[in-house]
Amino acid sequence: MTYWRYPRYVSVAEKKAKAARKLKQLKKKNPAIQPIVIEGRAIAKTWWGKSWNLNLERYADYSNRIGRGRSYVRHGAVLDLQIEAGKIQSLVQGSRAKPYTVSIRIKGITKQIWQNMKAACAGKLDSLQGLLSGKFPKTLGEVFTAQGRGLFPSPQEISFDCSCPDWADMCKHVAATLYGIGTRLDDDAGLFFTLRKVKIDDLIQQTLKDQSYKLLEKAESMSPGKIAESDLSGMFGIDMEATMDFDLPEIPQKISGTAKTARRAAKQSKAKTTQRKPAIKTPAKKQADQLSSKSAASNKRANPMARKPRPKTPVKKSAAKRKSPGLTATAQILNIIKRSKRGLDVATLRQKTGFDDQKIRNVIYKAFREGIIKRAGRGIYRGA
Repeated sequence: MTYWRYPRYVSVAEKKAKAARKLKQLKKKNPAIQPIVIEGRAIAKTWWGKSWNLNLERYADYSNRIGRGRSYVRHGAVLDLQIEAGKIQSLVQGSRAKPYTVSIRIKGITKQIWQNMKAACAGKLDSLQGLLSGKFPKTLGEVFTAQGRGLFPSPQEISFDCSCPDWADMCKHVAATLYGIGTRLDDDAGLFFTLRKVKIDDLIQQTLKDQSYKLLEKAESMSPGKIAESDLSGMFGIDMEATMDFDLPEIPQKISGTAKTARRAAKQSKAKTTQRKPAIKTPAKKQADQLSSKSAASNKRANPMARKPRPKTPVKKSAAKRKSPGLTATAQILNIIKRSKRGLDVATLRQKTGFDDQKIRNVIYKAFREGIIKRAGRGIYRGA
């Protein structure tokens, strides 16, 4: 006569202690392992983590089996979980002493679905931070989670394997790993796009371009001298790079005739505005001035041609007056940079536009950070 032997009951505390001991051993051999740690009762707390778990639970293929892994992931049985492009590797502590190895493969998003996602997100996403934190319109969230047409995978796109002897297609170790992915997305939602083999920047690319041009136009109305590094950091929501080169080197060039004329005109205007104290005239000086004025008047009557004033040499307009009508300074500077194949520096841009160095550097810095232009060399920029 044969009797079934039931396995010994193992309490939750024993399971947690066993997983903790094994995790300590693994960390000695490989400090880079990444265990799944659940704090509180909720397995996932952010929009991306919750949506990942709900997507798995709503499919009939998984709804009856994926729940077997909830207790495992809560007890800390997922000792290591690594997410790569289209692949997940994990170690899950089971009833045996050695952890089981789980391998899951997920297909990438099809080109058609990705094109639809980019079209749906055009102009609706405010920032990359808002997307990763799940702060976007509700209608957009419905598009992301649409079955078979959204960002989240269907059972047909998921394949898995486990080293345990369980004959079931989805064992509790695989289920625990799938729940662990939702927990990991709480820490870094960008891993979702890595897993689906797409670039997250594509969803907000057009929105960022529109915001960049708006911010550049807004900054154009401000005085260049008043735009400090802290203002630029707050305006664009970015951290200033410590290695950013604001003192761009200038290439020595010959001074053109227009530049010489502009300098000469500036000196003349400065000389005219200089005030001089009137000299005190003595009676002898006054008499000499009267005689010289009478002599000058008689000379004019004798020589009529002397009364004609000498024609003044026309002063050429400086480069600062040759601005393109209808274009802002930002647009002029960016257009000149984009037309250059080898790139331009601040000195050349100043010569071509007539703008001061501070204004040119402000425009270059903001356009460079937004990806509109790129660096061709030290202090030299060209179109991206």
